[in-house]
Amino acid sequence: MEQIVEVARQLREDHGFRGYIHLKTIPDADDELLATAGRYADRLSINIEMPSEESVQRFAPEKDVRAIRRSMGRMRLKIDEANEEKRAPRFAPAGQSTQMIVGADASNDADILSTSANLYGSFGLKRVYYSAFSPIPDSSSALPLAAPPLMREHRLYQGDWLMRFYGFAVDEVFAGTNGMLPLDMDPKLAWALRNRALFPLDINRAGREELLRVPGFGLKTVDRIIAARRIHSVSTGDLKRLHVPLKTALPFIVTPDHRPTRLTDRADLKALLQVPAPRQLSLFANVL
Repeated sequence: MEQIVEVARQLREDHGFRGYIHLKTIPDADDELLATAGRYADRLSINIEMPSEESVQRFAPEKDVRAIRRSMGRMRLKIDEANEEKRAPRFAPAGQSTQMIVGADASNDADILSTSANLYGSFGLKRVYYSAFSPIPDSSSALPLAAPPLMREHRLYQGDWLMRFYGFAVDEVFAGTNGMLPLDMDPKLAWALRNRALFPLDINRAGREELLRVPGFGLKTVDRIIAARRIHSVSTGDLKRLHVPLKTALPFIVTPDHRPTRLTDRADLKALLQVPAPRQLSLFANVL
């Protein structure tokens, strides 16, 4: 770690580099070394590796989860101090992050996102990264032989986004499921289909928290709807101009020119909203 920090110092002081630097740290690093790393880096990270302490002990016994969490706590204190005290030395202004391997152990998606929620709350992490397990030759027989679907990694990022920016709790995301996010649709749409009794929403009356739960509505879209409805009633035409995916949103909303009638309760609504599975194109499909 000393060499990495020295490289960061040289970039800043000797070469005048003012761009983004992300440094990885090690558990229980020397306090002075950690302070130096935070002075030169924008963000620091220490990898939690796996969702549970049991999995870390099984697959990476050389790692100490308690030491990792202890180091995260130290970094949070230094980050908070730098943010709150004007005369405090610079320390990782972009915060700290971590990474988890997905698919190497038996943890389901609910386990993974529950761990992430705990890390966000306990240590003020800015980001948890998810990395799909990739088998390597001659590895432990306890590890799976095949990698998990890459889509699983993508869905975990979407579920993480719902927790951090859309006001969802982990229990809400997974209520009524087997603990896994569906691979065939995004988790917010899956949640809405399981909670149809909450819809349709009148987008000209609903609160921001409610609008954020409408499939197809992003953060910017919701803020623009709220701004626009102060001036006039928002219609489907307005949503189209905001580039809202109407096919996804319309079953869950009411506007002056649209009422879904029985669409929200249709038994085949899930099938209507599903995106066709991606298909690998062949370079030689049209070659005789």
